[in-house]
Amino acid sequence: MITLPVVAGVRPTRMEYLRVKRRIAMAKKGLKLLKLKRQALILEFFSLSKAVAALRADLLTKVVNAYNSVHMAEMLVGPMRLEYEAMRIPKVAGLALKTKNVMGVKIPAISSNPISSDSAEYLLELPASVNQVIRSFRELNEMVLQVAEKETALRKLLLEIEKTKRRSNAIENILIPRLEQAAAYIKFMFDEMERENFTRLKKVKAKRVEFGNE
Repeated sequence: MITLPVVAGVRPTRMEYLRVKRRIAMAKKGLKLLKLKRQALILEFFSLSKAVAALRADLLTKVVNAYNSVHMAEMLVGPMRLEYEAMRIPKVAGLALKTKNVMGVKIPAISSNPISSDSAEYLLELPASVNQVIRSFRELNEMVLQVAEKETALRKLLLEIEKTKRRSNAIENILIPRLEQAAAYIKFMFDEMERENFTRLKKVKAKRVEFGNE
C-alpha cells in the first residue's frame, strides 16, 4: 500500500482540504502577478538604462562646453575679473526633493529651485562671456542632477527586481510545493478512510448474510 509522509500541522478534514486548495489558487495567482511585475520592472530598467547612457554622453559634452567657456572668459575679461565675479556669484539655488512611483518603486525626483529676481538682475550686469560661463555650469548642474536621479532609480529598480525574484522563487519552489503536498496528504487520507469504510461495510454485510443463512 502506498503511504505518504505525515504533514505536520495538517488535519485530514474536508474543511482543511478546501482551505489548502484555496491557498494554492491564491499562491499561483500571486506568483503570476509577481512574474508580470518582474517583467515590467526589467523592461523599465532597460529603458531607463538607455536614458542614463544618453544622459552620460550629454554630460561629457556639457563638461567640455563648461570648461571651454571658462577659457574663453579668461581670454576676454582676464583671469582676475573672472575670479572676482566667481566670488560674487550667488550660490546655487536649493534643491527640491520629491518622490515618484515607478512600477510600485518609490524613486527620488530632484529639481532645482528657480533663480531669484536678485540673482537674475545681477547676471544682467555681467559681461556676456562670464554670463556664458554661469549658464554653462548651471546646465551642467542640471544634467548632473538628472543623472543622479536616473542612476538612483536604476539602483532601486534593480533591488526591487531582485526582491521580486526572491519572492516568486519562494512561492514557486517552497510554498506551492508544500501546499500541494498537504493537499495530496489530505486526499490520500480521505481515500484511505473511504477504503476502510468500504471494507468494513463489506464485512458487516457478509456477517449479516452469514447470520441470515443461519
